[in-house]
Formats: sequence, C-alpha cells, structure tokens
Amino acid sequence: MKTKTMLWMGTALALAGLPAFAGGRGTDGELRITFPQATSTLNPYLSSGTKDVYAASMVLEPLAGFDENGAVYARLVSEIPSVENGGISADFKSITWKLLPGVKWSDGTAFTAADVVFTGAYCNETDSGCAQAFKFDGIDKIEAVDDLTVKITFTAPKANPFNAFVGSQTPILQKAQFENCMGAAAAACTEQNFAPIGTGPFRVTGFTVNDLVQYEANPEYRDPAKPEFATAIIKGGGDSIASARGVMETGEFDYAWNAQINPQLQAQMLAAGKGSFIMGFGTNTERLELNLTDSSPDLAEGERSTAKYPNPRLSDVRVRRALSMAIDRTALNEIGYGAGGSPNCNVVPAPAFYASDNTGCLTQDIEGAKALLEEAGWTDTNGDGVREKDGMPLKLLFQTTNNPVRQDFQALIKGWWSEIGVETELKVIDPGVFFGGDPSSPDTAEKFYADVEMHANNFDGTDPEAYLAALTTDKAPRPETNWIGTNYNRFANPDYDALSAKLAQTFDMNERAAIAKQMNDMITKDGMVTLPLILRGNLSAMSNTLGGVKVNAWDSELWNVADWYRIK
Repeated sequence: MKTKTMLWMGTALALAGLPAFAGGRGTDGELRITFPQATSTLNPYLSSGTKDVYAASMVLEPLAGFDENGAVYARLVSEIPSVENGGISADFKSITWKLLPGVKWSDGTAFTAADVVFTGAYCNETDSGCAQAFKFDGIDKIEAVDDLTVKITFTAPKANPFNAFVGSQTPILQKAQFENCMGAAAAACTEQNFAPIGTGPFRVTGFTVNDLVQYEANPEYRDPAKPEFATAIIKGGGDSIASARGVMETGEFDYAWNAQINPQLQAQMLAAGKGSFIMGFGTNTERLELNLTDSSPDLAEGERSTAKYPNPRLSDVRVRRALSMAIDRTALNEIGYGAGGSPNCNVVPAPAFYASDNTGCLTQDIEGAKALLEEAGWTDTNGDGVREKDGMPLKLLFQTTNNPVRQDFQALIKGWWSEIGVETELKVIDPGVFFGGDPSSPDTAEKFYADVEMHANNFDGTDPEAYLAALTTDKAPRPETNWIGTNYNRFANPDYDALSAKLAQTFDMNERAAIAKQMNDMITKDGMVTLPLILRGNLSAMSNTLGGVKVNAWDSELWNVADWYRIK
C-alpha cells in the first residue's frame, strides 16, 4: 500500500521534488528542527516515545528501514533478504543479513556483525526493561556467521521476519560502547544513552535532557557527500502551536515535527508565507487508553498500576463501553483535525487489508451509555450527578500531554462523561516527561498513575504483527522492567496472547488479515481496553528553504535526513 500524502495548503511536495544542489558534506550550515515534545533519551530501547526514537534516528540506524511507501529498503546491508536470494530460509525459520562492507561507527571503528548480535542480547537481557521487546518476539538466537553476516533463527517458521532491526525503533547499538550497560544497569548508563555512537549521518555533540539535542555531520558517514548540513539541533518543549510558528511565522526553525494544531491555526500560519504543512497518512491513531489496574495513591509504591490489584471502576467492560458510547468522535475531529483526520474505531486502521469493519463507535449514544451503567449497578443515589456503586463514586483521573488539541478533547470528553454520571478529574503533563520513560517519574505513560490517558500511537511499516504483539500480557510495564513496556493498559488475555503467537506463524495473507482483525476487535470493539478516537495524518511544518524532505508515515519522519539540503 502506498503512503497517502497530502499537499496541505502549500507547496511542500513541489519543494521536496526539487533537484538537490550537490554542495557536499557540511556546506549548508545548520539544520534547525523543533519538537513540541522534548527529547529525554537518545536510546530508543529505553523509551517508547516517538520523540526519542526520532531524535535517535539522526544517529543510530537499523539494518533496514521502511520507505515512504512502506516498503522495506536496505540501510546497513547490501540487499534485503528473500527466499529467492537465499537470505530467508526455505522453511522460514531463519533470515540472514549481509552487512555493507566498510561501514564505520562515528568514532572510526568498524561496524560488524558482533554489534548486531550484541544489540539483540541487550534488548533481551533480563530486567532490561527494553521498550522494543515486542520486535524480538519469536527469535531463538542471533549469531554472527562472520564479520559481515548475521543470522537470526526463529523458534518456529516466521511469516514476517522484518521486525527486529528493521525500522527506527530497533537500530544497532555499538557493542564497545554499551557492553557494560546490560540488564538492570541499562538506565544508569547516562553517558551512553545521551550520546550514542552511531553509523547515521550525524553524531551527538551536546544533549540537555528535555530541552536540546545538538549534532554535527558524522565524518565517518559512508556517503562522503552527505549530510549537506554541517550541524543540526532538535529543540524540544513548549507546545505544538509554538513549534509550528517557529517554522511558519518566525522562520527560526526549518522543520517542526508533530504540528498537532487545528485547521484554523494552520490557515493563519500559512498566510505568513514562510513554509508549508506536509502530511502523511499511515496508522497514527489518537486514542484513550484505559487502565485495567488500580492506580490509587493509597497503594504502596510498586503495587500501583500492577496486575496485583484490578481497577475497581474500569474492570467491568460495561463501564468501559459506556465511556466509549458517550463520545462524539465526529465532533472531536471537526474541532481538532478537519481534513487532517477522520473518526476511527480501530487500533489497526491501515493498511485497508488489515482494517476491521468496526464502525460501531462512530455513533454517540448518551442514553445507551446511561442504561449500560445502570445495568452495571452504577446509580446516582444522592442526586449529585455522579453515579456510585457500593459507596464508591464513579470518578476517573484522565491524563494527557500539554497540547491545545488534547486539552480541547479533554474538556469535551469530560462534559460528555458528566452527562452519563461520570466525574472526571483532568491532568496535564509535560510531553517530555509523559513520553520520557523515566522509571523514577510518576507521570510517564508507562507507569500510568491514572484511570485514563490520551495519546497517539502507530507502527512501523505496513504489517501489524509486532504492533499487536506489544499488547501481550508479558509486555506490561512493572517494577521488574523499570516500568518500561508497551502494554500500558495491563491487558491480560490468554486468548489474545495465543493469537499473537499464531499470527507470527501464519503465512496465508487472508488468514493473517483475519487474525489481525480479531486481535484488533479484542482490544477495541469487544474488550474496550483502548478507545480509538481519530486516525490522524502525520502533520509537520517545513520551511520554504528546506529541500529533500520525503513524507514518511511508516518510519521515522527523519528517515532520509541525510538527503535534506538548503534551497538557495
């Protein structure tokens, strides 16, 4: 499936199509990028935050990536393995990668198969809390056949072998730099996590946590003419409005990722004539995550939001369903995204082949939600407008990041939930903290010290296998994993886990689609664990003086930053 890209009231695609002016490495000054969510770490194995993965992708590379059409392409290898070229075994139980010869780390040392083997061991180490563990499901062993050959053997025939080391979420770490950072020691290796040595077009020269990342052109990068920018920065923090204005109005920045602002503001900013909005549609879904465990501060630290205690208000699926029924997703989209989004009921909304025919959430039903809560035993006995059960009020803590669109959504959803007798307390968290993965912080998305949280999520490439595996029981964040994990809801369903294993071994495409849809429905339509709201386009702002950008909704938006240049 090809990426659907849009020219958003500007000339971005025309600019992106201009021929590059081959000025050579370091000839175009500084590339200035702004994120509304500040970078917390440059080690994507210790954070599931997109802002950290993207910032790291300037430096760290996987063996292969996903291009603007969602197709796998070679990065640190000479070719993409297939059955035809012998890279994928006939029994689909192994994949062999042939590394590019002569690739060097930014410190001048050789990149070898040993680094790839080490990276797999790093993520799979006990107590590592690896945020990308779901990408390594089904792997039996990773071995170096020789310095330039890596063989990955699976525990069973693997229908989609392009998970580990494919895409920006699972890049290669340098063994020499990280070998003393295994397991429980991983989070404490600040020097390594904040300045990883990479093979990418840039290398880190400075990092202020939750603020600024500074880079310079990697002198060892394998293309001697790239990158054309001598230095680069990613300035984070503030909000999406300020971030977009830095490109579109003041011209202070060249590129603003995640310009999550409403259509009216977009039109106002375009009038300044300094830039364009560009958009790619993939699988990015704004959603509500419901915590199935008890996050009460009355519980001891280490027991809050763990499987030991179920959520006394949200464990009943009828309550979760009522919350979904009360939401008007069409109204949310009109206010927040307009043509840049569409109301959505699926966690796997694309490609269309994998998308479930699940549209029931699109119709708001306030009266039906009230009746469902009555059936579940939640009634307003004292007339104060809030339902109770066994003396417990139906009161929820609803958290999300500091973002104007999300605050609008919070206010509207709180109002709708009030109509059905649910009291909602709103909490707003700095996005650098929320997505930062710091195990010592009470305010991370993973720790989830609330009943409901709102954010967006998507997956690399066009196959949802690994993404759906991220919701299996073992992926729940908990103290033993340094509160790192992808199953934020603490969803635990043996049938779902079994389907995840089955999907990994299913080769027939129609059967794969059927399993993926079934898993999607278990999370959404049936289980109401995740309440999808809007399928969002990946909206970013780009200066009229920046060339070479190719919109990519299937991998890091900075996937081809080595090709970016200054239009003169």
